[in-house]
Amino acid sequence: MKLKKLTIATVCAFGLTALTGCNAAEEAKPAVAATAPAAPAAGKPLAVVNGVTLSQTQFEVLKQERAAQGQPMNDQTAAALRESMINAEILAQQAKKAGLDKDSDYMARLDLAKTQMLAQAYIANYVKTHPIAEADMKAEYEKIKTMMGTKEYEVRHILVDNESDAKDIIAQLNTKKAKFEDLAKKKSKDSSAASGGKLGWVAPGNLVKEFADAMVTLKKGEYTKTPVHSKFGWHVIQVDEIRDLKVPPFEQIKDQLHNDMEQQAVKKLVTDLRASAKVE
Repeated sequence: MKLKKLTIATVCAFGLTALTGCNAAEEAKPAVAATAPAAPAAGKPLAVVNGVTLSQTQFEVLKQERAAQGQPMNDQTAAALRESMINAEILAQQAKKAGLDKDSDYMARLDLAKTQMLAQAYIANYVKTHPIAEADMKAEYEKIKTMMGTKEYEVRHILVDNESDAKDIIAQLNTKKAKFEDLAKKKSKDSSAASGGKLGWVAPGNLVKEFADAMVTLKKGEYTKTPVHSKFGWHVIQVDEIRDLKVPPFEQIKDQLHNDMEQQAVKKLVTDLRASAKVE
């Protein structure tokens, strides 16, 4: 059971498969690295393989893709990438001679790759033409601050399947004969049971409403005297400590906030398009 809400929108990633079939991150052969070519002049082909031109544009696209994956691009890796493109073209030409370009499985994969790349291109263009304004980011920041509240709580809980079990646990706590952490280890079905029900420091805005509403009514050392029901089950909650919540300044989380809002915008775009699409 995970109490924290997912506040960052998740979007299905469209995989862009490199058609080279080779990994440019592989270490270049010494002979290649020693003779790494300078960047080709504008308009000059990257290479011509059996009369087929490999364009500089194709090379730049592949370099950008690899750079986006975190691969550093220098003379050695660029040389290795060029060699992988040439090798791939040679192999592709042999595949055509063998008639493999007419294979139904290949045709299906090619159609899928085109669809995925077009979808990715549409999303990239949408993000570019619908930038997130800083004023909107600041407004979202203030909204999050309000939602998070001014306090955070070091809290434990015991999660069970039914109300009667939760009431029995509270009764044991009321007798002072049982410790909260011991009961959590024995009774709780949550993954926090092993640590005595400890969830650590949490802010109300990051929890399901029923849990948060009950938690904020407790003082240090208190536990809920009635069971708390949420979609996860029945909780008994104890607050160990309370302190002021320190929200990071806007500039510190600005980039992350931008990424989150961008993902949310893309998710909404996909949801809206799906709603208007005819899917049979």
